[in-house]
Amino acid sequence: MTFVLGIDGGGTSCRAAVATAAGEIIGRAKSGAANIRTDLTGARHSIVSAAREAFANAGLDPELISQTPAVLGLAGSNVGTYRQQLEAILPFPKAAVESDALIALEGAHGAGDGAIAILGTGTAYMLRRDGVVRSVGGWGFLVGDQGSGARIGRDLLEETLLAYDGIRPASPLTQALLEAFQGNPRNIVEFTTTAKPGDFGGFAPMVFEHDARGDEVAAFILQRAVSSIEASLGVLELRGDEPVSLLGGLASLYAPRLSAPLRARLRTPRQDALGGAVSMAVRRFGGGADG
Repeated sequence: MTFVLGIDGGGTSCRAAVATAAGEIIGRAKSGAANIRTDLTGARHSIVSAAREAFANAGLDPELISQTPAVLGLAGSNVGTYRQQLEAILPFPKAAVESDALIALEGAHGAGDGAIAILGTGTAYMLRRDGVVRSVGGWGFLVGDQGSGARIGRDLLEETLLAYDGIRPASPLTQALLEAFQGNPRNIVEFTTTAKPGDFGGFAPMVFEHDARGDEVAAFILQRAVSSIEASLGVLELRGDEPVSLLGGLASLYAPRLSAPLRARLRTPRQDALGGAVSMAVRRFGGGADG
């Protein structure tokens, strides 16, 4: 039997699925973060670990990864030479490293037209129209990813420090965040010295939870995030009844906050990004390892 691998890697986790040449997923696994721009070596470790565990989950020999082609949709692959650097050190006989947005688009709409918004640790947007793909955003946490979990977490840290200094009003949310750092703002600053996007994103749930309680700082952070998301989708200039699918860990939290015209376009994805990676692997490689 022949197999293919699909990999979906982001700033928080890496998922892998092993499938038959016909696209039937028979094993899945999950490991750590796999943003190749922020940590290439760590991402490779997460990718290999998830791939091996997916084979084990399927009841197969993990060593089959050396005979199995893979499509990998990874955060950080759209800039620099990280994609090429990773492809050179992967254990797969054939590997196609794509953006996490492209596999998400494939999962949501197949080969058809439509748009997606990835709303997770990072953010990215993509539209396919008449076979032409256009991407927006996905530039990374430091200079982009507005509305992402990482940016929401970062904004919360900033608002907490502003409140501590008396520049902005404090709220139960900023007080709770400060307490998480033992009431010492210097601990917040120290945290940022080594924190990765996923670490910042770990504070995003606090913002949504406090927003539900009417917290003014939480509302301010999320209103700005929603505005960024709508502006990013707006530049795609959606036409007619072109559908939009929201993907990522924050998708369900953002959906009801969007404007009515955008909500009317929302469609449930056909499958998730990992399923999209598997579909692309089947189409590109048509099989791999002899089991």
